[in-house]
Amino acid sequence: MKKIISISNQKGGVGKTTTTINLATSLAAIKKSVLIVDADPQGNASTGLGISYNDRKPSIYEMIHKKKLLTEGIKETLIPGLKIIGANTDLAGAELELTSFEDREFVFKSIFADINNFDFIFIDCPPSLGLLTINSLVASHTTLIPLQSEFFALEGLSALMQTIKLIKQNFNKDLRIEGILLTMLDKRNSLSSLVEKDVRHHFGDQVYKTTIPRNVKISEAPSHGKPALIYDTHAAGSLAYIELAKEVILNQNKNNE
Repeated sequence: MKKIISISNQKGGVGKTTTTINLATSLAAIKKSVLIVDADPQGNASTGLGISYNDRKPSIYEMIHKKKLLTEGIKETLIPGLKIIGANTDLAGAELELTSFEDREFVFKSIFADINNFDFIFIDCPPSLGLLTINSLVASHTTLIPLQSEFFALEGLSALMQTIKLIKQNFNKDLRIEGILLTMLDKRNSLSSLVEKDVRHHFGDQVYKTTIPRNVKISEAPSHGKPALIYDTHAAGSLAYIELAKEVILNQNKNNE
């Protein structure tokens, strides 16, 4: 049975797309069938997997417009077992168009209902709490929250938690938090350590044991159209995402018991 996980945080630059690409790649490496849905108008997940701009159609935008899955929009990537529904700048208009739709919060849910041949579907959400993110959360079983290790991290997280609470009350009562992932962690920086301590104190077991370090190879990989795990398998960031994949599988096995 497929599991749909939205990667969400309304704050930009926290590592949503990096986490989507590299966690999906790690799971594909252990023979899981994985689909990424690029729901960010910037289309960074598509770029980071080497999908050229002209090869992204039909994108998620066309599927929203037609309110149905277009199977020809599910594209192969260079990673065996990992596919993607791409996005481009057309998606920027979807927020406005969705406002006129009946059941506008459930469009993604109806599209993804017809996808059954994947173990995991990851939705890379835009850096906002608009209708694209709401659609993603309504369609998801869980949400994974990347959290940058910086001073304002907890402040932004409280707004997201409130949104999740409202979605559970109104649209998706089964939505839960997959986990909170600390990203861009610098163990040499005392502020990073303080933020980590604070987040773990507030959210306990919801915070992954794995943390993602600041790592040059992670930053370089997208410019080559590759996940960090393919660009440099032995980089600290790549190894961290492999550990994260282990935690995700372990948590899923626990929940299924």
